[in-house]
Amino acid sequence: MRRILATVAVLLALPVLVSCGGGDSSSGDAPTKTIEVTINGDSVTPNGDRIVIDHGQTVELVVKADKPGEIHVHSTPEQEFEYGAGTTTLTVKNLDKPGIVDIESHSLEKTIVQLEIR
Repeated sequence: MRRILATVAVLLALPVLVSCGGGDSSSGDAPTKTIEVTINGDSVTPNGDRIVIDHGQTVELVVKADKPGEIHVHSTPEQEFEYGAGTTTLTVKNLDKPGIVDIESHSLEKTIVQLEIR
């Protein structure tokens, strides 16, 4: 009888445990991750650095460039952003699949950053 009561108590408590964050580390409340990018001539900073973010976290790229260009985010689906000369802020969303996402400048043939989504 005790075993049955213990089993029932565990089953009744299970929805409460799951709703309190039992296994999903979704980051809907995670702060926006800001990454400063400088593009000057053929050089870019950062240059291939790996940055860890939570899945679902929004990333803001603050691009300071000497001339206009385009950045590609190799996520699913892919995202493309144009930036102008001067400072441009780009918002990257929908980074909800764990893995590595490259952010590149194809015109410079360089990886700016790799986002490691956890």
